[in-house]
Amino acid sequence: MKAYFAGGCFWCVTPIYKIYGVDKVVCGYSGGDEVNPTYEDVKKQKTGHRETICLEYDEKNVTYDNLLDIYLANVDPFDSEGQFIDKGFSYTLAIYYTTEDEKKKAEAKIAALEEKEGRKTAIAIEPFKAFYEAEEEHQDYYLKNPENFEKELIESGRKKI
Repeated sequence: MKAYFAGGCFWCVTPIYKIYGVDKVVCGYSGGDEVNPTYEDVKKQKTGHRETICLEYDEKNVTYDNLLDIYLANVDPFDSEGQFIDKGFSYTLAIYYTTEDEKKKAEAKIAALEEKEGRKTAIAIEPFKAFYEAEEEHQDYYLKNPENFEKELIESGRKKI
């Protein structure tokens, strides 16, 4: 199975899902209409895409509901400008659903969060159109560049020291 989430900087959210039993996490771009966007163009807000991760998972190990819970626990669901220090449309939040069941589950989780917090989230729920894999240097960034990755987490505010 596959799930698609835009959670801000894709470098920062990739390792989270590997901890929870997701088979594979691929960084890429989704949501826009441009075919084969590049990192530079997405980052410059030229394509209408968001940095997105594709999660390949086995429902015996982790369910879509579990993935939604992990997602909501690792983003700021109320920031409409992006995530942490990363601002701009390409860093905003979205859940791209591939089935009506995924859409209903996402809507239910978000409604429950909004009810609990008493305010509206800034998470788009959109039909999946396409996913374009990011360039190789962005895949498993946390493994390839551990010092830069740690610095990114701290500077972004995602990790407290």
